[in-house]
Amino acid sequence: MFYKIEEKTVTMYIKAQPKASKSEFCGLYGEQSIKIRIKAAAVEGEANKELCRFLSKSFKIPKSNIILKSGETSKIKTVAFPLSEEFEAWIKKGNYGKSI
Repeated sequence: MFYKIEEKTVTMYIKAQPKASKSEFCGLYGEQSIKIRIKAAAVEGEANKELCRFLSKSFKIPKSNIILKSGETSKIKTVAFPLSEEFEAWIKKGNYGKSI
């Protein structure tokens, strides 16, 4: 499972692909993470900033509430953020390859 929910906090395991034409969900990556294409290049933290912006916009949560727990310089990342209605609806749809 690419995410877990504990005490109204989502932990999400991500395989990031920087320098894409646009930021978007691309589906499951193995069984333990989800692949997200990121528009920004992996230079000076720009891809991490874009990933946070993308998750914030997708799940309607403030960027300041998204925590990069691991993977700051890796393509494999772990992020945490508050559970939102938009995230719950996205999970229920089960269409992980489509942007919200």
